[in-house]
Amino acid sequence: MREEDKQQSEFEGFLSGEMILVWLLGAELALFLSRTGLRTSWDLPSLHLMLMTLYAVGGALVALLSASRFGAEGRRFDLVLCGGFFVTSIGWLAFGVVPAVTGLPQHRTETWAGLAAALFGWTLVAVAPFMRGRVENRKKALVDLLIGLTVLVGLMWGASRALGVGLPDLTPEHASHQVPVLLTGTLALLALANLIAVVGFGNRFRNRGEDLDRWLALGATLMLFTSLQLEFTPLAGTTFVSQGDFLRLLAYIVLVVGVWRAIRFSEFRRAVAEERARVAREIHDGLAQYLFAVTTHVSMLESGADQAETLPRLKEAALAAQQEARFAVLALSSAAGSAPFDAALRRYVDFLTADGELEVELDIDTGVVLAPDEQIEVFRIVQEGLSNTRRHAGARKASLSISQRGVDRLLSLRDDGGGFDEPANGASQGLRNMRQRATAIGGVFSLRSVPGHGTALEVVLRP
Repeated sequence: MREEDKQQSEFEGFLSGEMILVWLLGAELALFLSRTGLRTSWDLPSLHLMLMTLYAVGGALVALLSASRFGAEGRRFDLVLCGGFFVTSIGWLAFGVVPAVTGLPQHRTETWAGLAAALFGWTLVAVAPFMRGRVENRKKALVDLLIGLTVLVGLMWGASRALGVGLPDLTPEHASHQVPVLLTGTLALLALANLIAVVGFGNRFRNRGEDLDRWLALGATLMLFTSLQLEFTPLAGTTFVSQGDFLRLLAYIVLVVGVWRAIRFSEFRRAVAEERARVAREIHDGLAQYLFAVTTHVSMLESGADQAETLPRLKEAALAAQQEARFAVLALSSAAGSAPFDAALRRYVDFLTADGELEVELDIDTGVVLAPDEQIEVFRIVQEGLSNTRRHAGARKASLSISQRGVDRLLSLRDDGGGFDEPANGASQGLRNMRQRATAIGGVFSLRSVPGHGTALEVVLRP
């Protein structure tokens, strides 16, 4: 219930902010309509070209970030959202930026094709919040969608050329003070698509509580009032700028920020899932084994086993389980960034060697700088390596160093244990984990082990 109350509170806060935004934009629109002198446009070709370029880039960024989310989670919502902003971006680029940059005159063909692309793109965006389910073959679905939408935009351009004679000319030299009915209707449909998007994303945020939906609803609200303002400002080709153009730019900024935040949160959730899986593996391989030993010895005592022989083993297993629990807690708190890296590593080594079974010589060059993600992965590699040394190698001494070698940074761990024959395919789960962690931070992992002569592993990090 507390989680539901929190989600309801967040939605109420969002709804209050949305109402304030609508009130402010509505007041601005009322002023815009009541003061006819404000309904003006300025002939600024360079500024308009810059704004169209920013619209194209903004739409492309939202499409790219949505595609990234779709690749990670496979949700139809992200696929359709990506398609919608991809179409709007292509429309701005092909029918606005390219004609202006190349110096070609923009005919009614490009103008109406651009409007059609914007309308179709925002229709897809408005449909996105109502999509459910996931896609199995993500790569194929994304490629097919983008190819299909590119072909569709080309068909829009072809249809505009075929119908060009019958379409109103909106270029500056032919623009009249009377707004064409077809233009009014197109912009009204665009505003309707924006309105549906506002309602859809708002309702999705109420049901799911995802931060992305909040930002998409805010962006769609700004786009809605952009379309309403453009209803009262005659479109004048590629050279004129009106107030609605700046409102549209603000909307794209909000949309990019929102999707970027969602990507970061998605990465965080994926990291949390991976960390949970790792902790589960460590509990299974370490703590669970010692607890199993404890229950086994307790069962032996219940069955009448010799107490003088069984109790010391029971105590040993219980102490080992306690030590493993301490290792897990320390690793979770320190590697998550709640303690300085050097101090966390030294504390971990102190815990590991507290029982005197293993002696670790630790040498950390304070001049070596590790980024936060590198600190976490290096800590995990050290944890995995020392755990293997303690549990399986039978080593009495180990040396751990983090140093600078030329422009590279070097992690080195050596022990005097029994060594082993490394599987040719690297089948050991522990070795695979360490290799994957090193690769995740751009490092090169290497391991040398000879039976009877110990083990040495190194991780070389990029400059």
